[in-house]
Amino acid sequence: MVSVQEKEQVTNDASNTYIDTEKRADSIKRDTVSEDSAATPPEYEPLTEKEWKKLRWKIDLRIVPFCGLLYLMAFLDRSNIGNAKIGGIMDHLDIDDQTFTVGLSIFFVGYVLFEIPSNIVLKKIGPNIWIPFVMVSFGIVMMCMAAINNGTGLLVTRFFLGVTEAGLFPGVIYYMTLWYTRREIATRISLFFGCATVAGAFGGVLAYGIMKLDGVQGLHGWQWIFIIEGIPTLVLAALTYYVLPNVPENSKALNERERAHVTNRLRIDAGPATETHFSMKQLKLAWTDWKVYMYSLIYILGSIPLFSMSLFLPSIIKGMGFGSLEAQAMSAPPYAIACAVTILIAMDADKRGERGFHMAVPSLLGCIGYILLIACKDQGPVALYIASCITVTGVFAHGPPMLSWFTNNIGGQTKRAVACAIIISIGTSGGVAGGQLYRSDDEPQYIRAHSTCAALLFIQVCLAIIFKFILKRVNQKRENMTPEEHRIASEGEELCDAHPDFRYIL
Repeated sequence: MVSVQEKEQVTNDASNTYIDTEKRADSIKRDTVSEDSAATPPEYEPLTEKEWKKLRWKIDLRIVPFCGLLYLMAFLDRSNIGNAKIGGIMDHLDIDDQTFTVGLSIFFVGYVLFEIPSNIVLKKIGPNIWIPFVMVSFGIVMMCMAAINNGTGLLVTRFFLGVTEAGLFPGVIYYMTLWYTRREIATRISLFFGCATVAGAFGGVLAYGIMKLDGVQGLHGWQWIFIIEGIPTLVLAALTYYVLPNVPENSKALNERERAHVTNRLRIDAGPATETHFSMKQLKLAWTDWKVYMYSLIYILGSIPLFSMSLFLPSIIKGMGFGSLEAQAMSAPPYAIACAVTILIAMDADKRGERGFHMAVPSLLGCIGYILLIACKDQGPVALYIASCITVTGVFAHGPPMLSWFTNNIGGQTKRAVACAIIISIGTSGGVAGGQLYRSDDEPQYIRAHSTCAALLFIQVCLAIIFKFILKRVNQKRENMTPEEHRIASEGEELCDAHPDFRYIL
């Protein structure tokens, strides 16, 4: 017979397993020599505090800025169609408004179709090979867009731009989870994601300068936009193969001792969800997990305003009464503000270990910004421009907490790779709708489009808060399991985040 005291001890051990794991992960994060010693396998000498700080900087400087540059070029290539519109592409090619809006949306059709296959390939062959291939592909397509001469050419090239770009964003998001713990990832994603806002700012200024080449070599300014902005993509693609390290387990950028420390630290952070191999079972789990679709719904509600704003901000600013070239240049400050706020919010999310509220608050700010764009329609360009800054900030700043939220809470590398692609592909399909929102019959004030985006963000905020408390209930239920319930729930292989010792970050 088992005594009451023994039963209580078993229960405490079961419910506190994850807490012990979190303490070990937090101890590593505090960078003390003794705590690092506990995280390093016995066959390797522990890292000192100085050595760990040096290693962390080494990883950060090798991965984060370079991934950010890749996404900057991808986002620039994707959104410069808005600058090309201001540059006269519709008039020169005799493209009507309907064809143009279809061209904006068809990009996301190709994008969505190939995101999931791309992440599966990345998992199979490695990021250091697949990501450079993706970069070369969409760089070539981007430069080919300068040769289009009708609406059909626009549709075809935009579709294949989506196909070729599909592997970068979900691939890099998944790739970063292979290097950073759950309490570190939001800050790194914000630096990576912030490059989208930099691309918006840089793209407007760059387009302003490139438009000065109108007529050079017999080419229009919008053609030079596609050519000049495609060249750096190809250069970066060549560098990626040599600069971007592979997964930590076999990265040549680290020595054996460093690899042991990094991989063991990630193993501790993962808790019971330590599956690293490619698995068909995990692939199926990704498709059947209801939380994946809840994240997808929350994500798409924010992606529609984000993509529509990235495509139409120059047109929105032009509608305030500014000229075409002025609108290109004045689209930069809202993005610059958004970039700074995005990074600060993500850093605070990592510091507090919280995701839901850090995602909801910026979305609410974006909702308020859209309402101000409607309410200030008769208040002059200054009020409208300030409202646009608020809107862009809110729309972009919710991204990193959202992206890190679902990557934090999906265990098993194959399941995470596929689930990330599912969520991002569904969310990215919001770009199809986003490309249709701002129509010529609604300009220059775009009341219908602004109202739609405000409503979507408000719904997103409500769902995020509800989902946060659902996950909290799941955590509480796992903590309160009896020993027998814990034993039954622990049976089976490749449980991933369904393991009773796994706790969701809220």
